[in-house]
Amino acid sequence: MASSGKTYSGKEVAVHNSRESCWIIVHGKVYDVTDFLDGEYYAGKDATAEYDPIHPPDAITTNLKPEKHLGSVDLTTVEKVEVKVTDEERARQERIAARPPLSEILNLHDFEAIAKYTMPEKAWAYYSSAADDEITNRENHAAFHRIWFRPRILKDVTKVDWSTTILGHKSSMPLYITATALGKLGHPDGELNLTRAAAKHGVIQMIPTLASCSFDEIMDAAAPGQVQFFQLYVNKDREITKRIVRHAEQRGIKGLFITVDAPQLGRREKDMRQKFEAEDPSEVSKADQGGVDRSQGAARAISSFIDPGLNWSDMAWFKSITKMPLILKGVQCWEDALEAYDIGLSGVVLSNHGGRQLDFARSGLEVLVEVTTKLKEKRGLSFPNEKFQLFVDGGVRRATDVMKAVALGATAVGVGRPFLYAYSSYGPEGIDQALQILHDEFEMNMRLLGARNIKEVVPEMVDSSNIHLHIVSVPSDNLYEGNYERLQGARLREIKNKL
Repeated sequence: MASSGKTYSGKEVAVHNSRESCWIIVHGKVYDVTDFLDGEYYAGKDATAEYDPIHPPDAITTNLKPEKHLGSVDLTTVEKVEVKVTDEERARQERIAARPPLSEILNLHDFEAIAKYTMPEKAWAYYSSAADDEITNRENHAAFHRIWFRPRILKDVTKVDWSTTILGHKSSMPLYITATALGKLGHPDGELNLTRAAAKHGVIQMIPTLASCSFDEIMDAAAPGQVQFFQLYVNKDREITKRIVRHAEQRGIKGLFITVDAPQLGRREKDMRQKFEAEDPSEVSKADQGGVDRSQGAARAISSFIDPGLNWSDMAWFKSITKMPLILKGVQCWEDALEAYDIGLSGVVLSNHGGRQLDFARSGLEVLVEVTTKLKEKRGLSFPNEKFQLFVDGGVRRATDVMKAVALGATAVGVGRPFLYAYSSYGPEGIDQALQILHDEFEMNMRLLGARNIKEVVPEMVDSSNIHLHIVSVPSDNLYEGNYERLQGARLREIKNKL
């Protein structure tokens, strides 16, 4: 049925409320989404209020075929989706009202502590969840505790400079905002919070494939000359992948980070216990992967298009379609880092996907020590290295964590969840405060370490001899452990007494 400009009544739309024929109304327009999404939530109704907070604004208009744009609707005749305020939501609003002032948030742990109590339960479950027993998730942070400083004294540290370059581009800190999906789960502006804050603080944002905001919306929000990277999940349909990559390059993306640790998304049981009812991110929609399984949580619901057949031979194809630097995101051993170097890639991110993929994978920090040792032995490389850059992500909560990775050879470190928690709990002011906290921590700790600039943060300033020992005793991190929400097993449902 081609769009004819017809105006429908609410009753006409309402009869199309099944999986076989699903129409919805968004912003006064009628769309046939039978083949586009699982329509049981909004079928035959005005879905605008529920649709807008999560779905990219161009998802329907860009991705639905023209004949599926049916016309307009007389809004006076339409049944709207009721947004019911539950007792749980009222209690959450009370907790939001009880937040401490932003001036009392002293570190990144504090944002997480407030987000835990003020975010919607499903959003918290998606952001905080990790694979299986969440051992690797916790190890990512714990690994930093096995690296100890060896400060140098009597240096003139009146002025310290913690800026650096990442893939040849200036950054005010040796960190970047790494890619994290579904930004609007935490705040209506989603990833745009990160874009604006990155520009203000002079750091680089990595835009995710599975952003809640559309790619172009994020690019349009960037400041003139702002440097951004792009994280790519490779689609089974290579033509779609080519379109995404070339469009990113045309829009000015300065580095393509290809995710290689997710041939299948891991079991994130906190998330799986929350049935995912939000809309698909734009790239899922563009892949036309209708009827996704929403019963397994957000991660499973949005990942059906990812290609498990991605392999080393595909790297030559990527080189043929783009001139952007290519970085593999999710390398977990020195052998694969060496292979990436040998085939001429620009770098690797030593990462286990924030502990969300293979549980008991080692931390990126531990792999970093292994990679720098082996690549020096095998190819005579020293790090940091401009021609082949090493990055680490996962578990970072302090500037000292970043400095440890830099001392061990990383060019920069990716930070993800803490920035989500910052804007989820306090909005754009929260992410601004989070980045300022890190700036302040860098200034203090550079002085205390005896380093006047990032080049002076060298391997001799750290003791990494315990990094491979997973049972070494270190003092407990009370702030981190206090925020960690223990996994819950299956439970009996509440039994109501008939009497």
